[in-house]
Amino acid sequence: MKSTDLSIPVPFREVTDRNGRVYRIGETDVDLMGRTRMWMVVLPWVGMMGISSAEYAFTSAEDTLHEAHLWSSGNIFWLLGVWVFFQAAVAFPAGQLRESGRLPARTAMLVGAAGTLLGYLSPAYAPNVAVACLGFGMCSGIGAGLVYATCVNMVSKWYPERRGGKTGFVSGGFAYGSVPFVFLFTSVLDLSNYRVVLTTAGVGLCLVVATAGWFFRDPPKNWWPPHVDPLKADRDPRTRRALEKNPPAIRQYTPKEAARTPVLWMMWFCLLCTAGINVFGIAFQVPFGRDMGFAGGIVATAMSLQAIVNGTGRGVVGWVSDRYGRRNTLIIVCAVLGGAQFGVLVSGQAGSMPFFLFCSMVSGFGGGAVFPLFAAMTADYFGENHNATNYGLVYSSKLVSGLVGSGLGAVVVGEWDYHGAFVLAGSIGLASAVLALFLKAPGRPDARRIVPNPHPLGEEMA
Repeated sequence: MKSTDLSIPVPFREVTDRNGRVYRIGETDVDLMGRTRMWMVVLPWVGMMGISSAEYAFTSAEDTLHEAHLWSSGNIFWLLGVWVFFQAAVAFPAGQLRESGRLPARTAMLVGAAGTLLGYLSPAYAPNVAVACLGFGMCSGIGAGLVYATCVNMVSKWYPERRGGKTGFVSGGFAYGSVPFVFLFTSVLDLSNYRVVLTTAGVGLCLVVATAGWFFRDPPKNWWPPHVDPLKADRDPRTRRALEKNPPAIRQYTPKEAARTPVLWMMWFCLLCTAGINVFGIAFQVPFGRDMGFAGGIVATAMSLQAIVNGTGRGVVGWVSDRYGRRNTLIIVCAVLGGAQFGVLVSGQAGSMPFFLFCSMVSGFGGGAVFPLFAAMTADYFGENHNATNYGLVYSSKLVSGLVGSGLGAVVVGEWDYHGAFVLAGSIGLASAVLALFLKAPGRPDARRIVPNPHPLGEEMA
């Protein structure tokens, strides 16, 4: 049995396949960090829950913020759009800093925790929209982006052989954490308590994110779990099927190399469309439901169910993609997301509360499921070593989708009413399913072969 003393170097060896990709095997997760790698699933999940309410519950506080600060609905929607912009904008530079070693995972999480606190203090005490935009939109958005990028890429590095389900589970925390806040902001928050409630929530969530992030640790470059042969059929049927349906990238692509492949930019555009629909649903299903005559409690329930299914869908779809392939699953998810927008519109106009709740849940399912699929697909296509930066490139499409889904969505609703806006959103979702048909890993060979490294024993990564 190997020692768990982290100060003692553990021998490892490297094997290279015919394409030159290196796999570092021999060290267990316990050897590297003194605990099992399942902690790098649970802790990122907790960290993701700590940042989720800023996106998924913010519009539920619209009425109170409007009365307290006299902000218009348009101001509030644009605040959300700015938050989404900065949350996505930080992904690429954060990835570069993380992979260069200048931004350790723990530091990224602590900075994210501070941003979470500022995000709640700003709408509570901001004297005007500009200050709220600085505190909530920029600081909280940057903090959430650091936490999101760190958590998603952390689990992907520790589970390179079966990342879909684990990535989906962690990503699901980004929706689950908002559920109590949807009800809190809809039913409890008012002019008499909004500052106390928002401040208390901010301090609590800051502590949650900081505590989870304190224990983060990255594996060495090229690390592969020693109990799984990276290139041969594994005895575990789950792992074998996952690797057959989603083979590892043929090599470790740098960001410049990944950016020269057309598939990366096709993924970027596909995520732009689907993420825009997701933000549109988050921003406008509550006011749409109210305008259609549904009671506030029903609308809050719809948003909570949407958040729950959003989170559950991420985990379920990640698991399904391990079994049936990432691209095949993405095609179905895009089609479901697009169809749900038509369902929300029809159910609202018909005044059918059960159908409205169902379609809202389906919309949440599709809107959340795309993110872990693209996160896992990026590592499948371009490798794990530069995944933080490569996924940052793909995820940067949310820079545009946040503004389109929230801010521009408000303009479309104003010009075309809800009917035209939901029809447009649904059509974009169906078109995204067609685009997903053409996503294919670059340079995937037909056969693979292990070539042992001539120097099988190496030194432990510092």
